[in-house]
Amino acid sequence: MTELDYFQRLKEKVLLKYQEQYPFFQGNWKTFSSQDIQNLIGLIEVQCKQTISEKWIYTHLKPESNSKIPRKDMLNILSEFVGYSGWDEFTFEDKTIVVESQPSSETKKSKKGILLIGLIVAIGITGFIIYNKNTTPEAQTIELQNEFTNEKVNSEEVKVYQVSDSTKTELKVNEGKVEVTNSPDTKTQLVIQSPFYEPKTVTIDPKAPVANPVQRIDLKPDDYAMMLKAFMVSDIKNWQTRKEQLNQILSDNLEVIVMLKDDLGAEFFNKNEFSQKLIVPSESLKKMKIVEIKNDASNKIEFIRIKQE
Repeated sequence: MTELDYFQRLKEKVLLKYQEQYPFFQGNWKTFSSQDIQNLIGLIEVQCKQTISEKWIYTHLKPESNSKIPRKDMLNILSEFVGYSGWDEFTFEDKTIVVESQPSSETKKSKKGILLIGLIVAIGITGFIIYNKNTTPEAQTIELQNEFTNEKVNSEEVKVYQVSDSTKTELKVNEGKVEVTNSPDTKTQLVIQSPFYEPKTVTIDPKAPVANPVQRIDLKPDDYAMMLKAFMVSDIKNWQTRKEQLNQILSDNLEVIVMLKDDLGAEFFNKNEFSQKLIVPSESLKKMKIVEIKNDASNKIEFIRIKQE
């Protein structure tokens, strides 16, 4: 194996280590969000007393493949994070595992017999379970509504994940509704995320009385995020008033990232630059879609991620 192969294995181990602390994350480096990156940076700082920048993670960990190996000092930090003293021990242990995992031809033959017996037993058990199973998962339709207006949420502005037995699955939201398949013996959690509503986790108990099922979930809107969305799609009427309102809801340390179409990169704006775009709206502004918002300690918006449509 080459050093790049070992680095790829190290990246996989880092993801597994991250999932120990955040079991809801069941994706890969491609789906690793900016919030996941901040979480990972915090874990590394606590465990290793070292710092890795967000830019470094985007450059070396987010890509599906790498053309060159990163600096050894950074490899040492990641190796320590997953339980090794450094990169040298990681590659040494990894080589040992690969060698020891190669079975001899005689061992392979004996394993084939064991696997055949195991397969027969597994088929018998599976058939018995299917034959004797008296309960089947039931589908339940749940409606997502704005807590204040009682209107259905925009399906494009919310993501819903079903979490059961440490498995996280994204559910399709259609016309403000989501269909959940309940296991008859396991409680199911719905994790709801949106840049315009406060995050919410709801537990659905399959043993709850049928007369009182969960049919509607109210989401509390984020006032500042809603105001920002309105500014981006509405026509200007009083630019001075809008400027004053923006100053109230946007942090002085605001960072805005606009992801360009066709993977052409991204544009960065500070508070003044972004406010100017909102004060003088354009057609291109109305084609931008907010995908992520973060607030500071005073609840002002300090980070916005936007994609162009």
